[in-house]
Amino acid sequence: MITAVDTNILLDILLPNEKFYVASAEALQESASGSLVMCDIAYAELCVHFESQPECDSFLESIGIQVQPLTPAAHFLASRAWRVYRRQGGRRAKILADFLIGAHAVKQATRLLSRDRGFYRSLFPSLTVYDPSVGS
Repeated sequence: MITAVDTNILLDILLPNEKFYVASAEALQESASGSLVMCDIAYAELCVHFESQPECDSFLESIGIQVQPLTPAAHFLASRAWRVYRRQGGRRAKILADFLIGAHAVKQATRLLSRDRGFYRSLFPSLTVYDPSVGS
């Protein structure tokens, strides 16, 4: 199984988030029995919290997460999800990180580890979202 990891899960551990730290850490550890990946967009979001790229890369390496560029198919899917979102009255005027992260998970992974399940489930109905905060 390939699990794409959303930025919010890593920030729960890195910062740490008192409410979600344990659930996110356990979900990440459980998911590590397969492959862990994150798209380059989520990587950029995560890098903000480090002083240097090697520091961020070392953090990801210690967890076993590989960074992947989005494929053209993932970019196209993100554009379709954004178009549906706008037609449904969504106010975001540009394709933002969450659309690209969701499309990456659909096209390049088996599931997405994220606490933003409502957003992803509504715009990417075929995506399996593993939300460790359920029951927290």
